[in-house]
Amino acid sequence: MNLLGERLIDEGYEVVMTREPGGIMISEKIRDIILNNEHTMMESRTEALLYAAARRQHLVEKVLPALAAGKIVICDRFIDSSLAYQGFARGIGVEEIWAINKFAIGDTMPEKTLLFDIDPAVGLARINAHKEREKNRLDVENLAFHQKVRAGYLSLVEKYPERIQVIDASQTIENVLDETYVIIKRELEIIR
Repeated sequence: MNLLGERLIDEGYEVVMTREPGGIMISEKIRDIILNNEHTMMESRTEALLYAAARRQHLVEKVLPALAAGKIVICDRFIDSSLAYQGFARGIGVEEIWAINKFAIGDTMPEKTLLFDIDPAVGLARINAHKEREKNRLDVENLAFHQKVRAGYLSLVEKYPERIQVIDASQTIENVLDETYVIIKRELEIIR
């Protein structure tokens, strides 16, 4: 995200880079609760509601004002993550998670969603290889959980192929960035 944002800024675009959950003070505090390793007893619906609450505040405080100002918003995760993680992998149901989040986001949806797809075992190995990276509550879930998350994401690609585009994240970071850049530049030409 940062590399893409920097490249677009260098080209003169006004870009806001942010993340979910987080991006603003209230949502960062909710993030601390959701991802804290001490909260292993958190019930799945509680988790889903906290994500939706963080998303709503982030949307109204940061994303919508940036869009209204004509800026490009690049967000690390949005509603599809809740659909894959809580709806699919946690087994709450995609429609149930959609309903919670529809209340939170209204009609705001991304123009383009990029799914950086990688085998979950490889992804977890990358996380574990970065010793300085803090491992959050979701990172320490078992491989089967992460396989369900991936399956959830891939089912969303089938459902929304016009919006979600898959990028092979097993490539080098340079190749992933180049592929991402081409997709985003194409999208910017369409919407501008």
